[in-house]
Amino acid sequence: MIPPETMNAVVLTGHGGLDKLEWRQDVAVPHPAAGEVLIRVGASAVNNTDINTRTGWYSKAVRGDTNSAAATGYDGASDADGAWSGALDFPRIQGADCCGEIVAVGIGVDEARVGERVLVCPMYRPAEGDADALVTFGSERDGGFAEYATVGSEHAFRVESSLSDVELASFPCAFSTAEGMIQRAALGAERVLITGASGGVGSAAVQLAKRRGAHVTAVTSPTKTEALTALGADAALTRDFTPEPDWFDVVLDLVGGTSWPRLLDALRPRGRYVTSGAIAGPIVELDLRTLYLKDLTLIGSTRQKPSVFADLVSYIERGEIRPVVAETYPLHELRNAQTAFLQKSHLGKIGIAIAE
Repeated sequence: MIPPETMNAVVLTGHGGLDKLEWRQDVAVPHPAAGEVLIRVGASAVNNTDINTRTGWYSKAVRGDTNSAAATGYDGASDADGAWSGALDFPRIQGADCCGEIVAVGIGVDEARVGERVLVCPMYRPAEGDADALVTFGSERDGGFAEYATVGSEHAFRVESSLSDVELASFPCAFSTAEGMIQRAALGAERVLITGASGGVGSAAVQLAKRRGAHVTAVTSPTKTEALTALGADAALTRDFTPEPDWFDVVLDLVGGTSWPRLLDALRPRGRYVTSGAIAGPIVELDLRTLYLKDLTLIGSTRQKPSVFADLVSYIERGEIRPVVAETYPLHELRNAQTAFLQKSHLGKIGIAIAE
């Protein structure tokens, strides 16, 4: 097929509230540069990072939780450090998740790739420059909240699956984040505690930890316990839990906030704590005596080896993990989808259908 000249997209015009998301039907379709592919996007999904980037929550000037000003934006958030890798260029098309079909290729890419169904790796190192630099699809470059998107060919992974585009689009950001945390922790057949277990990353971590033989305890609300048990959780704790001391080998934390010290109390000596989120707040209190007397390891997890996403695609193709999609909205209702996401009443992901 020959791509059109313009497309539908939701464009972020600046840091702030939901009013910064602008529905447009006249955005130029991007052309794939050398080494890139053009994807006709079938579906995307909503993630915390979309909202955090929109509101400027990554700015060090912000100290509150991720929901406290999600509808209006954070007063005092700095444009200079409001995104994953510092400043964000506007306008920007967000959407870290993307499932679609390659419809054109740039110079140097095998034309046989046209027609492939693909998932986009949402986070990767740029081809040149600082080895520690990070590019996030939908943040440092335009993402999946549009009918078409470009990305480097090596970051578009062919996927063979009978799942729908919306189901497949629920995997990239949440599951790669969770798998990255699990691989950093070298989790095996151990006891693991997962906070924020009903969210996209948390529910992904439940499944991915179980496939490694772990005993999974999920921290969640009582109304979601049964659903998480069906995903593989062996036990559940409410969010105001008092942990059994020295019980868990690993904590996978997506919440942070004032209850954070309890997570270290729950770890056994030489336990590992891994974080890739702080929805309850990024500022926590650490008793250094707990850290050094128990010989704990604290791990931050964002950057991933390329093999993490390749592993994830293989799990999908073998049917070892399954999608958890609570609701699906059309692209032009993205504001409503983010509003529903912020209510946190769902389990798993909220999908965005792009293709008509």
